Amino acid sequence: MAAVADHYQEIRSLNAEILGISTDSIYAHKVFHETSPHASKVQFPLVADRTLSISRSYGVLDEQSAASYRATFIIDPTGKIKMWQIYPFEVGRNIEEMLRTLKALQYSEKTDEGTPAGWQPGEKGIKADFQMAGKI
Repeated sequence: MAAVADHYQEIRSLNAEILGISTDSIYAHKVFHETSPHASKVQFPLVADRTLSISRSYGVLDEQSAASYRATFIIDPTGKIKMWQIYPFEVGRNIEEMLRTLKALQYSEKTDEGTPAGWQPGEKGIKADFQMAGKI
C-alpha cells in the first residue's frame, strides 16, 4: 500500500505540489506526524481547516460529522480544477491512479491529444477528430 507521501519526490519532479488539508488542528497534525509511520514521511504542507471554510468551499465537508471526505483535486497553474475525486470515508486513495491522471493531463496539455482509458506514459494519445467518433 503506497501512500501519497511515498511519491512526493515523483510528484515534485512533475512540477506539481501537494497540500494536505484536513479539519484537524495543527496539534492533531503534530501528534499524527510523531506517532504514525505513514504521517512521519509527509514532507508537504498540512493545512488545518478548523473553520471548515476550505472543505465547505470545495464541497467535501460532511456537515453532520464536521469532517472532510478524502478528496483529490488537480488544479492547473491558472487555478482551474482539472480533476477531482471524492472518496467515501471507507475507501482509501489510489496514488498510482492520481499519478497517471496528472501525467495524462500534462501530456494532453503538451500535445493537444486526449488519452484513452488505461493510458500510460509513453503510449500514444488520441487526436480530437469528430469524424472518428464512435469508430475507435
